[in-house]
Amino acid sequence: MVVTKNRVVVDPVTRIEGHLRVEALLDDKGVIHDALSTGTMWRGIEVILRGRDPRDAWAFTERICGVCTTVHALASIRAVEDALAIRIPANANIIRNIMFLTQMVQDHVIHFYHLHALDWVDVVSALSADPKATSELAETVSPRWPKSSPGYFADVHATLKKFVESGQLGIFANAYWGHPAYKLPPEANLMAVAHYLEALKWQKELIKIHTVFGGKNPHPNYLVGGMPCAIDLESDNAINVERLQLVREKILEAKEIVEQLYVPDLLAIASFYGDWASIGGGLGNYMAYGDLPQKHIEDVDGFLFPRGVVLGKNLGEVLPLDPKNPDEIQEQIAHSWYRYPAGKDALHPFEGVTEPHYTGPKPPYRALDENSAYSWLKTPRWKGHAVEVGPLARMLVGYASGRADFKQVVDDALGALKVPATALFSTLGRTAARGLETQLCIHWLMAEYDRLIANVKAGDWNTANTERWEPATWPKDCKGFGFTEAPRGALGHWIHIQDEKIANYQCVVPSTWNASPRDAKGQHGAYEAALIGTPMADPEKPVEILRTIHSFDPCLACASHVFGPDGRKLAEVVVR
Repeated sequence: MVVTKNRVVVDPVTRIEGHLRVEALLDDKGVIHDALSTGTMWRGIEVILRGRDPRDAWAFTERICGVCTTVHALASIRAVEDALAIRIPANANIIRNIMFLTQMVQDHVIHFYHLHALDWVDVVSALSADPKATSELAETVSPRWPKSSPGYFADVHATLKKFVESGQLGIFANAYWGHPAYKLPPEANLMAVAHYLEALKWQKELIKIHTVFGGKNPHPNYLVGGMPCAIDLESDNAINVERLQLVREKILEAKEIVEQLYVPDLLAIASFYGDWASIGGGLGNYMAYGDLPQKHIEDVDGFLFPRGVVLGKNLGEVLPLDPKNPDEIQEQIAHSWYRYPAGKDALHPFEGVTEPHYTGPKPPYRALDENSAYSWLKTPRWKGHAVEVGPLARMLVGYASGRADFKQVVDDALGALKVPATALFSTLGRTAARGLETQLCIHWLMAEYDRLIANVKAGDWNTANTERWEPATWPKDCKGFGFTEAPRGALGHWIHIQDEKIANYQCVVPSTWNASPRDAKGQHGAYEAALIGTPMADPEKPVEILRTIHSFDPCLACASHVFGPDGRKLAEVVVR
């Protein structure tokens, strides 16, 4: 971190995936009046995919990220299926929904406890907590959670004390303990630390569902035309009764974690930070592609996550969107380190170009110039509007669509916190939306499991449609769009297939929408806009910046490894 007069530079932002730099410009009162969000790595997967077999694209794109470990595969196979007009069997659709929801639930719980909670929880303060008083608090917050005895919290207290006394905080290192922005009492901090450790042990269990249906995690297997897992209840080498029962057990365990730990802790912690219900609102524009088809992917109206756009915080109207329409979604590069063909300043992803063109200062540098190019992220816009994507966008689109299930969880939370609906447009609202979404997802996960069981009992064991597997059955030239709602927001893949190979491939990921630099008109991206207006108590300890940025759960993608056709390494990026 670098602090100069009226400028705070956080590079890298930690507890995220990938490499993000944030520069905040302060006025004389210590309030952020401008901000820069900079992606400091080049993805380049689109270049790697050109000329390859489109049936293999999912395996490459899935490795864009080690956290969103299934969503790129799902978007990729949907793009290929859209291009080739392939309709998948009902069981394949349900299994994909189960994989999707498993990722969503696990990712959201991890985000709250392990990536974001430490912005609100003072771990060192927990050392002054009374284990008996902590037990009484836990009984109030999570009365059905079994681990809440004074002895349990005394053991957690002793473990934490050893960490601190050793001088090596390990997983709790590199934070701003003692910062005046922390408001939780010691007992609430100790309870949160205990539940942090519980969630850390649990998270590896839920993803066993991915190993059942996808063979492994991370990066489970997918298949153009369906899913690669066979169902045979009498076989030891397929999805059988034992494996289906394991899936049910893991869903029930996750339901307990979500309903008895995550959501109660979220509401309890949020109750101490009411001022953050008016900080970090940002753009006020929200977009969701929608997902969880109940029939076919073309039946958008039947999605459990509805599709649409909310502009200007207007919850009275949801605007339709068409990601294939070249007049709707375009990527600009006015402030990005890329080059487009002459005369082009914005391109729809079907025509997208990924040509790096670095014009920034020679690293290391102290500050970037917001009037020039300053990021490896492009700048996507919907009909010229900067929009936010992610859990808050999905919840607001669902709420504004009049969906009863969305309205119930949102209204219940607003009532519990005693805040108006406008509190949703904030850092606190963004954090709360992720937990409320998880409540919906865990119930949908069990419902999808029940649908699969009903089909299997009825004798439907089909999981793949291979009618158009062979390239000889494909059109000579075709394009397709694939999408999903990744944990961090709307994810789109656009593919152009020509002569049985990938002619062009473009990914517009959630953090490209949210972390994008400003556009040609000077409109900020979601991160930048959300930081503006934030007061900082101590610029040397920018916990306020972390709170808002972490509320989006940034994912800048892991790395790029580029090899020649002979296997020779052409480039390597080493981050120390």
